[in-house]
Amino acid sequence: TISVPLKGPASLKDLGYSELNCEADVMRRSKSVPKSVHSLRFADIDIIAGIGDSITAGNGAGADPNDPLALLIEYRGLAFSLGGDGNLESHVTLANILKKFNPDIIGYSTGTGSANMLQTSQLNAAVRGAVSGDLIGQANDLVRRMRGHPDIDLAKQWKLVHIFIGDNDLCEWCDHQDIYAPERFRDNIRAAVKILKQNLPRTIVVLTGVIDLLLVRRVDANNNFCKALHYHVCPCEMNSKVSDQELRNVSLLYMQREQELEDSGEFDDSDDFTLVVQPFFEGMTDAPRLPDGSPDFSLFAPDCFHFSQYGHAMVAKNLWNNLNEAVGSKNRVANLTNPEITLKCPEMVSVFSRVGNSRIDSLH
Repeated sequence: TISVPLKGPASLKDLGYSELNCEADVMRRSKSVPKSVHSLRFADIDIIAGIGDSITAGNGAGADPNDPLALLIEYRGLAFSLGGDGNLESHVTLANILKKFNPDIIGYSTGTGSANMLQTSQLNAAVRGAVSGDLIGQANDLVRRMRGHPDIDLAKQWKLVHIFIGDNDLCEWCDHQDIYAPERFRDNIRAAVKILKQNLPRTIVVLTGVIDLLLVRRVDANNNFCKALHYHVCPCEMNSKVSDQELRNVSLLYMQREQELEDSGEFDDSDDFTLVVQPFFEGMTDAPRLPDGSPDFSLFAPDCFHFSQYGHAMVAKNLWNNLNEAVGSKNRVANLTNPEITLKCPEMVSVFSRVGNSRIDSLH
């Protein structure tokens, strides 16, 4: 698949990475296709896909800070998970990292456009404005896309499906606490993952934890333009009757319910499927700040809510490093302030192992 970069203005800040020099043995594919997810190497992953909301759709990622109308543009090729514009040296995304392990990986999105523009969206089925209840439809859409894809062998090829959802739910929670209860949020994700499990053998589901709304409140605290936007798109954050602690508490409940999906083991009862939560946003309640104490707006699109292309690259670094940490001992505080953080090389263990310390079978 040829990636056609379609970024925002050339003057926009971005972040690439040219120092990923892992041992050759770590970078290679298994000698035969692994039968178990718990002995899988990154190079064995042939397909990357995802579902979610406007963050995964890349809304505003390539927007000039002075062009708020560009927030409506879905820069899918820049999204931290599935974006495939350029390469790792020019823009860090999970997809661009995985290209280093398997240059033939397919499914990543490029350029701009909505979910139904399949030529560019590929297997990025995320829809702007989606809440967790929409994941069921997206999961079914993703299954249809894979079944109809001429280059996908559902039975034989390993797939990574990324899910990122929840902040649109949180934004409505204050006014509709029954519809957007943390338990219902969890159950919506569970229903979508069940669809994936029933239809997509040899699949790893990577669930990135929700962003704390308290962080969003602190990002736009002194920005009147962003606050005006958020009154409409995130009423819970802007509700002065909701304290910072209440925002933190409900965000944390959402995170805990996501973790329950992994801890329950319900998606770990077969060798060819698993769900792993990446909790690196959990400990972040404050805005990433510059040395002078002001929020680092270069990480965000003009609305102080979505990520800029630089922000997507920084999040991608944290996602990758979280993926390479053992289940049960993952970092729960993202580092969005230091662009010099290195990308970890995988150890000679499967990062998708239940216990995080299983040796890769030498026969593979």
